[in-house]
Amino acid sequence: MDYRRKKKLTFFTIGLIFLLSGVEYAVILPTIWRYLQTLEAAPYFLGLALSAFSLTGLLTGPLFGYWSDKTRTTKKIILFANLFEMIGNFMYFMGYSKWLLLSSRLVAGIGTGSGSSIFGLLTRITAPEDRATAFAAVMACRQAGLLIGPAFNIFLRLCDFQLGPFSVNKYTAPGLFMCLLWTLIQLAVIFMYWDLPPLEKEKAKDRLRGQSKDEEDEQGLVEEDNDEEKPLMGSQEIGGSYGSVVASNTAMSDPSATSNATLNHISPPLSPEPPETHESSSPSKFSSISREFLREEVVVLLAAQFITLFNQTALETMVTPMTQKYFGYGELENSLMYCLCGVEVILGFLLVRWLSQRVTERVILVIGLTICNISAVWCLIFLANPLGGFSLQLTEFVIGVFLQVLGLPFVAVAQVSLFSKITSEKTQGFNQGVRRSVGGLATILGPLWAGGLTDNMYIMMGVMMGLLALLTVTLAFSYDRMLPPAVEEQMDDSDNVG
Repeated sequence: MDYRRKKKLTFFTIGLIFLLSGVEYAVILPTIWRYLQTLEAAPYFLGLALSAFSLTGLLTGPLFGYWSDKTRTTKKIILFANLFEMIGNFMYFMGYSKWLLLSSRLVAGIGTGSGSSIFGLLTRITAPEDRATAFAAVMACRQAGLLIGPAFNIFLRLCDFQLGPFSVNKYTAPGLFMCLLWTLIQLAVIFMYWDLPPLEKEKAKDRLRGQSKDEEDEQGLVEEDNDEEKPLMGSQEIGGSYGSVVASNTAMSDPSATSNATLNHISPPLSPEPPETHESSSPSKFSSISREFLREEVVVLLAAQFITLFNQTALETMVTPMTQKYFGYGELENSLMYCLCGVEVILGFLLVRWLSQRVTERVILVIGLTICNISAVWCLIFLANPLGGFSLQLTEFVIGVFLQVLGLPFVAVAQVSLFSKITSEKTQGFNQGVRRSVGGLATILGPLWAGGLTDNMYIMMGVMMGLLALLTVTLAFSYDRMLPPAVEEQMDDSDNVG
């Protein structure tokens, strides 16, 4: 099978994985509140159950990412992680007690850690200018799952039969359903997923070889012997030598310098140097990682990840009890609401994908934060203590949810794309694991914060608005740093020329 077909199938399988993660969220979230009530769980158990899923993902994300950085493979990691999704969802289906349900979410959350490995892979096999588009497409797949999930809930709520010792009803059926889907995903990963090499570097090497051959042809008889040695150099590059990586990076910035880098690559004295350099750098590995994550722009992007997900999960935790209290919504109404939100988010990701080809990520980030700030102010004024009749309350609620959902795609795509560009590509798996762990911490604290303050909405939403205001101020001061290193250097050079 050729490389292009492998790439298409691999991307398709990645899309299926994120699609299924969205389906799982949308299938379980509308029913877990009533499920816990049937098990005589206290109200705070809702926050615990939702946070448990993120807790184990927070812990395993960097570990899986580090694993993928070391081995440069992701297929085994995904297959291993999906086993926990299957086991956890089956435990959710069993549902003997509230503690088993809580444990099921802890086990299933381990499987989400493989996402850091996948984002690391996407960073390595996509060009920087195409990265925001690729990330937007992958994230849109998850939102498509959020859209499809409620449709599954419509027929899952009709289940009412016995399966051996287990009772299959509208509360336990989502667990069995997701266990079967994750089993099918295992088969898809086995047969349709490959660990792809860095594609852009391969293309750069091809361009490098072509340019070198043209220049050597022009030199005539003097370079004839070098022309005969060309295929041997190509085999070395395909083998993944350190010199080829240096040459490919040079090719992206200066085509004339690439030929010199290629000629230097042939000389034997350079071959033993890279391993020595690699070994000498290992003692300072952890200090270099700490320096990388403590940079101002990295801290701001991690703060954006935390605050937006904290606010999102806090509002999602609050929405189900609120709709039950003010509008009398059940599982069907909540599922339809999440379905409409999924449509809005997918349209938002399509808009962001279109914008990413015309403006920089930092502009998209500013647009998203502006929308989120407007949403926070609206929710604090109108949703903390809804007034008026049913129609007015429903209108206030719909506008607040619409604004909150609208801002998410802008912030999500901008921060993950920028983060992949301003951090080291060699450790992208670990870096993405840290970023997702920060998000996981937010999805733990968000439901706990909202679950404990359902009767004190002003405090809950006031803190959320304060966090967004703090993030906006820090972004304003760090706006000039929100550029990839190459772009930043070009802007500095243009300023010096001016």
